[in-house]
Formats: sequence, structure tokens, C-alpha cells
Amino acid sequence: MPRTDVEGRPVAVVDLAGVAVRYGSARQPVTALEGVDLRIRAGEFVVLVGPSGCGKTSLLRVVAGFERPSSGTALVRGSAPRPGGGTGVVFQQPRLFPWRTVGGNLGFALARHGVPRAERAGRIAELLEQVGLAGTAGRRTWELSGGQQQRVALARALAGEPELLLMDEPFAALDALTRERLQEEVRTLAGRLGTTVLFVTHSAEEAVLLGSRVLVMAAGPGRVVAQLPVGLGRGPDTDVPGLRSSAEFARLRGRLTEAVRQP
Repeated sequence: MPRTDVEGRPVAVVDLAGVAVRYGSARQPVTALEGVDLRIRAGEFVVLVGPSGCGKTSLLRVVAGFERPSSGTALVRGSAPRPGGGTGVVFQQPRLFPWRTVGGNLGFALARHGVPRAERAGRIAELLEQVGLAGTAGRRTWELSGGQQQRVALARALAGEPELLLMDEPFAALDALTRERLQEEVRTLAGRLGTTVLFVTHSAEEAVLLGSRVLVMAAGPGRVVAQLPVGLGRGPDTDVPGLRSSAEFARLRGRLTEAVRQP
């Protein structure tokens, strides 16, 4: 369950203030991000959407602790971000070990999180059940479809029971039907586990379906220029496929598309 303060309000998992990221030399700097303020409460599903080059992935890398901001402050659960440390990451590509089985990939992640060897088989079975891959622990990763491999990558990210899950366009390379199915499953799974999610996408439709809040980014330099609260149902009984055909979904998608296209 999401953590709360003494008054029962969700606490901030991510807190960025004035974050800038610059690359290159001092003489010819390239500003990927400038003046980004972002506060994400526990249990939120926040989606970053915007054109290529607007700094979405750079922002995600700062939150993951893969790089430090050039200026400004970044806090995750009140401390400087660091890889691991209660944060799971799912990349655009699964990045699985091809010489290991599905269970071997998950077992490696569990070992890194300090799960005793005697408990790993049970945890592997639980993780695969969560992502709809029950019974596949003994299969080789190259025997799986692209969508199945990405499910394994998601299970690996969940192995440490992260409070924060970062997802960088994880479905971009998948076919349309597989992508839709995984969108629906991730939305439902995040709600059931109470996981805080920061998700990167180029798709307005994906952003509206998944997010409880959508942030629009623009380039030159990368910054947040608008945000859209999404009031679509998120309860356990929500008809997620049915949301796609609702009038409210179409309205929100139209608003977001217009916001992204603004100069």
C-alpha cells in the first residue's frame, strides 16, 4: 500500500526542483532539461509525453539515479536517487540474459535483492503468475515472443518489490495487439500492487489510458509545459478495454494531442 504521512495523505516518492541536465563541453553545451519541477505522490501513475528530443528519457535517468542533474535537486523517497534502492526500471528493450532461462533471469535479480536461495523458486513462480507467464520458468528467453520477453523484463523489475517503477517506452517495439494487451495489464497490475509509476511514451492514446496524470514536455530546452489530470476509473473492477471506446477517453486524448502539438 502507498505510504502516508501522519494526516493520512500520500507522501511524495519523487521530488524534483529546478532540475537541469546539460551535455557536451562548457563552450558548446547541449541542454536536455531545464527548470523541471516534478512531484509524484505514492500510488500515482504519471506519464511523460512529448516529441523526440524533449528530454523524457533524460528525466527518467535522473530519477533512476543513472545520472546526476547539472543543477537543481532530485530526491527519491527523500534521498538522492541511486540505481536499485527500491526502484525498478523497464527499458525499451527487454535486455535479458540470453544464456539464462526465464527463471534464471529472475533468479539473478532476486539474488541481487538478497532473497535467500531457498525462497527464489517460489518467488519466481509468483512473479511469472503476476505478468501472465505462469509455467515458463524453464524456457529459454529466445524461445519467447517480443511481448513475452517484455513481460519477463517487467517481472524482473518487480523482483525487488519496488515502491517506484520507471518505464521507458517499454511497448514501443511491439505489435499493436500485444501492446494494447500489455497496456491494460500494466495498468491493472500497478493499481493492484499500489506501485508508483513514471512512464515515458510518444503516444497520446497510451498516455491517457495508463496515466492518472499526464505531463506534456517540449524541447529546446526540455521542460514540462502542461499537465492533464486523467479521471478515468482505476478500481479493480474497471473495464479497461471498454475505456478506449468511451467518450471521456476520446475527449482526453483530443485535449492531450492538442497540447502536444502546441509550439
